[in-house]
Amino acid sequence: MPAVDEIAQLIRELCDAHAGVRERAGVAIFRRGCELAKSATRAWFLDPELATYYVRDRAGIPELTVGVAVQPDTFEEIRTACGAPPFADVPPDQDAREFELEFPGGARIDVLTTAKPGGNNGAIAKFLQKSGEAIQQVEIRVTDVTRLTELLHARFGVSPIYPATRAGADGTRVNFFLVPAGGNRNVLIELVEYPRGDTHATVK
Repeated sequence: MPAVDEIAQLIRELCDAHAGVRERAGVAIFRRGCELAKSATRAWFLDPELATYYVRDRAGIPELTVGVAVQPDTFEEIRTACGAPPFADVPPDQDAREFELEFPGGARIDVLTTAKPGGNNGAIAKFLQKSGEAIQQVEIRVTDVTRLTELLHARFGVSPIYPATRAGADGTRVNFFLVPAGGNRNVLIELVEYPRGDTHATVK
């Protein structure tokens, strides 16, 4: 289980002026987030029917994206250091600002912060208040969020955060599950379905 202070340090390194430092940190954060997700969802990936709903890269590996929550100042520092990647189009009712970073080997990170600095009612703001800058979620790309949610509830008895699939950033459809990851810690898993034909985040 990655230590919180270790992840916080890696997040700070995403602000570094040197691309090599940012790359090393990004890949390390991605790997640690994937370890969390796999410890929490190993049985999901072993189920033959569920496995048909995961989007995979050309090596057959399910596509994951690790989301890190950071303070607004850190958010701006990382974005500036990384060449100002475009903001995600987040639904206005959701407390989030977001952009994505991609690193070698298919390592993907969503950098998130609260859309309402100083507030404490939104999901990201609450997470930052409780956990500080850290891995906030792990996204699993799927082909049908609604059907996979139904199967997860039927096969494993896990209930989604939201009663129905909802709109996510950039036209996606999403739902979330808070699942045990060992060591008295839970991990937030986000199932994400991109619009049909969208090749976003697919590893070439």
